[in-house]
Amino acid sequence: MNRPDIGAPASLTLSPTEATVAADLAHYVAARFPAMDDPALLRELPLLATGLPDRVRRFLRDFSLDEYNGYCVIDGHVVDDDRIGATPEHWKGRARPGPEFAEEILLLLYGSLLGEPFGWATQQNGHFVNDVFPIREYENERLGTGSKTPLTLHTEDAFHPYRADYVMLYALRNPDHVPTIVAELDYSVFTGEDLDVLFSDRFRVVPDTSHLPKNNTIRSEADRAYFDSIEALMNGDRRASLLFGSRSAPFLRFDESYMRPADDDPEAKRVYDLVGDELRARRHDARVDAGALLILNNSRVVHGRSTFKARYDGTDRWLKRVNVTTDLRKSAEMRGRLGPRLVG
Repeated sequence: MNRPDIGAPASLTLSPTEATVAADLAHYVAARFPAMDDPALLRELPLLATGLPDRVRRFLRDFSLDEYNGYCVIDGHVVDDDRIGATPEHWKGRARPGPEFAEEILLLLYGSLLGEPFGWATQQNGHFVNDVFPIREYENERLGTGSKTPLTLHTEDAFHPYRADYVMLYALRNPDHVPTIVAELDYSVFTGEDLDVLFSDRFRVVPDTSHLPKNNTIRSEADRAYFDSIEALMNGDRRASLLFGSRSAPFLRFDESYMRPADDDPEAKRVYDLVGDELRARRHDARVDAGALLILNNSRVVHGRSTFKARYDGTDRWLKRVNVTTDLRKSAEMRGRLGPRLVG
């Protein structure tokens, strides 16, 4: 199967007029609704998104139908540093909505053009839009809020059957130009026997630590039940395949740190190592500087981040992250008690 070079993603740079239209719409919506998880806002998102520039809406429609491009970038947004304020020290204890509410709304509007934005009950205390910035106490952790430890290549929430179809990362600031690393497989390197193994449930996968109680706040017995189910997955022996879907154009599920072949399965280990080697060989840095939106097809590309030196002085890299699903109904069994958009 022929694929375009991973170094040449779909991209769109907004004109100054388009950037103004998008920003004005986000501020208008932010003034109308009290919170990002307001049911009326979530219901209206696709209708409100018709106010985005036509070129943006066509671009995202094309990307959603693209069989090859695993990620795209929309840049040219203008972020008001003075209005959003300093990069926070922690996501806990922040007033919601914050001064960057309009930027969060803009991210939700974009997400509604691809599917339905959603969140996790077990991640960042169930906040619908997550913050990604360095936190001192996590600097050595393999987390989005770390800095001294790299984020290895991974499918976002690879362990979960209802993980995102798209992951959206919007940069509010990134003064050191810390890139997001992306990689996609060239499936032509695999033999038919390799594919047989890769499509088999022979790989153990567990949650990453961002979903654990130590990195969240347990406020009730109901909260504890959500985290108990995550810890059961962490300590269990759930197996999954690395590839799924069509053999001619497979989907990928991979996590370099939280997915492993069984110890007694040398064939699974061989192809797992081959996948890892191929992905590392095809790594590419995606620049996500202030005002840029990176959208990852979570079934096509894996992503990560190298180490960087955090300042902790209010000027550090600050991204907003939103998960998007193309089928909200599939997670209905895990959303009933939490509201329409939180899976737990």
